[in-house]
Amino acid sequence: MGLVSDDSSATPKKDLSTLFQPYTRPEKSALSKKYTPSQLEAIEAGEAAIDPKDLAMQAAVRHDPMSLNYLDDFSSIQPVIDKPVRAPESNYDPNLRFREDEELVENLDHLIENMPDRELSEEEATRFLENVENMRLTAGKEEAELNPHSSLAPEIPKFTNRYNNVSEDEETADPRLQRLMKQTGFTMKQIKRFRVKQLVFHRVVNQTRMGKISSLYSLAVAGNQKGLVGIGEGKASEPEDSQRQAILAAMRNLTPIPRYEDRTIYGDVKGKVGGTELVLMNRPPGFGIRCQHNIYEICKCVGISDLAARVTRSRNPMNTIKATIKALLSQRLPEDIARARGRKLVDVRKVYYGVSVG
Repeated sequence: MGLVSDDSSATPKKDLSTLFQPYTRPEKSALSKKYTPSQLEAIEAGEAAIDPKDLAMQAAVRHDPMSLNYLDDFSSIQPVIDKPVRAPESNYDPNLRFREDEELVENLDHLIENMPDRELSEEEATRFLENVENMRLTAGKEEAELNPHSSLAPEIPKFTNRYNNVSEDEETADPRLQRLMKQTGFTMKQIKRFRVKQLVFHRVVNQTRMGKISSLYSLAVAGNQKGLVGIGEGKASEPEDSQRQAILAAMRNLTPIPRYEDRTIYGDVKGKVGGTELVLMNRPPGFGIRCQHNIYEICKCVGISDLAARVTRSRNPMNTIKATIKALLSQRLPEDIARARGRKLVDVRKVYYGVSVG
């Protein structure tokens, strides 16, 4: 409110001893339940040190030209300027996700099946509509959706063929895809989510006694962006056939790549194939992928977001790609180093901060 003078204050002249009286015995007994005797003595000493006249002047409502045009009401919470009252941390669910269309349809079918065969009364119809409106949209803890600890929504799912009524069934898929699913164990849905990129495509010639036979060569990379990556080669007389062969071979050759914190590699590694030599270097969060385009595409397929690379000597594209995969597979994990040295591995961050890291 601010300090005002006696002339500008609108407070009527009253006896200050009646406004600010000392604590009574019932009030002291109530305060003793919350404060210790030393704290009560400090409270009484602090109030005795303040002049009642100053309290009467500073607590008055100002009407002078410099007064503010609002009054603070501390009895209610204003969501814009006050700190919000959050739900407990136990309501947080890290595995919270939006339900897919099939799950929503199943819940709706369950509600319809539980409806009675007779005609619904007005109250039952209202209750059914409320159940439909309150149908959960996420899978996980119920408290995480109804009373969340954080305002962050779960990741939005990626819908494939949302506006296409013709869905490709695994039984009617291409025979080559069916063979790939049997060999790798992946479903059609997982195969469609793979990141695929053709990196090399050129014409090659094979000299035979019948003359020169030309064909098209393709080299592709595939990965699930979660630590799996593979490269494949294909050769055919038609460009579509060579590309398809390379992509299917890359999916069959998927290999797990270790990642530190799911974003970079463990230390600096080197790779050499033919005359191509390169060095892959780990980098801190937010650094990005700073390297040539072939290594960049491989990192995107693996799921690496922070990495630097330097290619020395030859920059042949095929050898560069193969050397990158060779370098990624040659990482030395901290667990292997500790086991070889006969030591135990301890994450220092967990010791200092006492939280789950990475």
